[in-house]
Amino acid sequence: MAVAVPFHTPSAGPASPPAPRMAAEVRAGLLARERWLPSKYFYDDRGSALFEEITRLPEYYQTRTEEAILAAVAGDIVARQRPREMVELGSGAGRKIRLLLDAAGPGRRPRVVLFDINERFVEASAARLAAEYPRLRVRGLVGDFTGGLGPLGRGGGRLAILFAGTIGNLHPTTVPRFLRSVARTLAPGDGFLVGLDLVKDPARLEAAYNDATGVTAAFNLNILDHVNHALDADFDVRRWRHRAFYDRRREWIEMRLVAAEPQRVRVLGAWLDLHFGAGDEIRTEYSCKYTRAGFERRLPGTGLALDRWYTDADQLFALALCRRTATP
Repeated sequence: MAVAVPFHTPSAGPASPPAPRMAAEVRAGLLARERWLPSKYFYDDRGSALFEEITRLPEYYQTRTEEAILAAVAGDIVARQRPREMVELGSGAGRKIRLLLDAAGPGRRPRVVLFDINERFVEASAARLAAEYPRLRVRGLVGDFTGGLGPLGRGGGRLAILFAGTIGNLHPTTVPRFLRSVARTLAPGDGFLVGLDLVKDPARLEAAYNDATGVTAAFNLNILDHVNHALDADFDVRRWRHRAFYDRRREWIEMRLVAAEPQRVRVLGAWLDLHFGAGDEIRTEYSCKYTRAGFERRLPGTGLALDRWYTDADQLFALALCRRTATP
């Protein structure tokens, strides 16, 4: 019989409730010299649904390429790691982990932990997995995995997973710290499987973030609606425009929101009264693109070492399988 363990909100120690934490982060971002909003706030219910729609767009090669790579190498990954537990960080709808579960086979399927910021997606994804795989043990954790992984405890036969190029949303200078936090949840020999969007033709990259049907634009603009609802703000989404471009020097995509006209915005929950001029921008995301060498440069001192590098024939995307080595 399938078992779904109750969901709870984790913390690495004493933590402020979500609304005050969001208020502090939004306030800091909108008062910065170059205004920004944390990209994790894309993922309210509507934003999570829009992102799932993005993954099916013809311009968005990342998801289908990663799934094709995983379908080809899932057996090798499972054979190398023989995991007793798989922990998917930023799990979303939990589609890709099924390929690993299928590769493990009915008698050797590991327990599964889904860790995501959106409670409804975690609950729905865990319930679907529990229904589809008899006797599978599934646990849901709701939280921001970039803020700490303490609730996972120490591993031992664990494979941690971060799909979808999500690591690209971390600033390059913070990636080693994040990798150390992952390593601390693993025992020696445990694995970390991470999806990496690779450096490629800028035109192809920019098309993926500026789709013809405008779904990515709606996803970007939705962060303002989330702030409106969560923090009693009055952003008028109709007065903002989506902008996404590739920065060749930094090798990342930036997504921004651009004020279409002068406007005043109040964010009562963050004690803000703001004035924007036409053309003023708010950065909502950067998405770093990697090379193998660029990823390997970030591994020393983290407690992780690259074991296998899997990619597609066109070098669009990669899955990096790392092993836990020394204590970070």
